[in-house]
Amino acid sequence: MPSLTDIQIVTVAYNSTGVIGDMLTCVPEGVQVVIVDNASTDADTLASLAAQHGATIVTNPENKGFGAACNIGAAHCDRTWLMFLNPDARLEPGCLDTLCAAADAHTNACAFTPRVLDGKGKQAFRRRSRLLPKSKHWTGPAPEQDTNVPLLNGAAIFVKASNFNTVGGFDDRIFLYHEDDDLSLRLAAAHGPIRFVHDAVVTHAEGRSTARTPATAAFKARHMAQSAIYTMDKHGQSGARTRIIAHGVMQLISPINLFSARKRAKALGFLKGALSKGIAPQS
Repeated sequence: MPSLTDIQIVTVAYNSTGVIGDMLTCVPEGVQVVIVDNASTDADTLASLAAQHGATIVTNPENKGFGAACNIGAAHCDRTWLMFLNPDARLEPGCLDTLCAAADAHTNACAFTPRVLDGKGKQAFRRRSRLLPKSKHWTGPAPEQDTNVPLLNGAAIFVKASNFNTVGGFDDRIFLYHEDDDLSLRLAAAHGPIRFVHDAVVTHAEGRSTARTPATAAFKARHMAQSAIYTMDKHGQSGARTRIIAHGVMQLISPINLFSARKRAKALGFLKGALSKGIAPQS
């Protein structure tokens, strides 16, 4: 059975010192932590926090995006299991022990996804993805017991390092968004089902790792649209660009934009991303 000393946590920081301290505090003794700093402006404060908690920092000279940074962190792994954990997430007591027990009991699973709760205690369960046909979407309420599920939750992914490496890790062409769905499909195709572990709990204060400004919303939305088109094409979904452009237009004309500069910026950024050249396809 895997133990805590078999686990390395990889987290990606980008101006995340306001939240990452809570994440580091929740890590049990014996678990290694690698922080990949995507060219933050608060690097000195991050280094101090890392030193306090015995974490290792790998510094990128530029922001390489989430997936590429995760791959860089994983390359520093010398343990059997990887836990990719967002900097604004927190492991609840016993989470890693429960994941280890699940991994021991379900050796045919490709990876494990804990029960992820938002800051209000509501479960954030992944039912569907643009990359999956509707026939493979999860229907009904979130599971109340361990079971196989279609998707990982990118806020907290528990995976054997050898499985992750076999499929080439995250697709580092994807700067942000849909990289967890893409990884889910490739892992499942190569190594078996994804296992949801109900009693392994992670709290994720989503959106707290970066500033909530119109500029940030536009930046993220542009990458969301570009990533959607690229990954949909990659996984054989037809009419990707047309569908994403149509979605962008509907977002832009929504009356809700009249009351929020941030939502207007997000809608415009999404449409610009959909109309742009985007991510070059794999050769």
